[in-house]
Amino acid sequence: MAASSIFMVAPITVFKRNPAFPIRCMAQTPQSGETGSSKQAITPNMTSTPPPPPAPKVSSKFSDVLAFSGPAPERINGRLAMIGFVSAMAVEVSSGQDVFAQIGNGGVAVFVGTSMVLTLASLVPLFKGVSVQSKSSGLMTSDAELWNGRVAMLGLVALAFTEYVKGSALV
Repeated sequence: MAASSIFMVAPITVFKRNPAFPIRCMAQTPQSGETGSSKQAITPNMTSTPPPPPAPKVSSKFSDVLAFSGPAPERINGRLAMIGFVSAMAVEVSSGQDVFAQIGNGGVAVFVGTSMVLTLASLVPLFKGVSVQSKSSGLMTSDAELWNGRVAMLGLVALAFTEYVKGSALV
């Protein structure tokens, strides 16, 4: 009994036809009142792809772009942190100066100039209404950029903290 209950068939529900919206299956024979030759069944074209979903509307208002959860603040800070971390490490390896010595030797002017250029370059497409996700594909997606920026922010803070602790231990 247990083996035969596995193969039991559920009852088929019969739906009433709506004459205003006729749907016809190719395996179905014409019913009374319908002519089989005048109405041909239409088969869907399975080779066509559905149209892509419409792009979400991107607000280009200043308050929306620079909002706390907007697209600009974390991306700009992440981009600055990526450039700052790589340049701080490169200068430290090449000249032996730590982060605080770099800041004291004219690094503030370079930082301000780089910050202004990167901020403007990041904001111009956003104010034109181009979304960050629309330009990301392949390996470098917008999520990868966010994560790289977050790691660079943590790396820059860790670099400054370890050099501060190392400098205060020598005193």
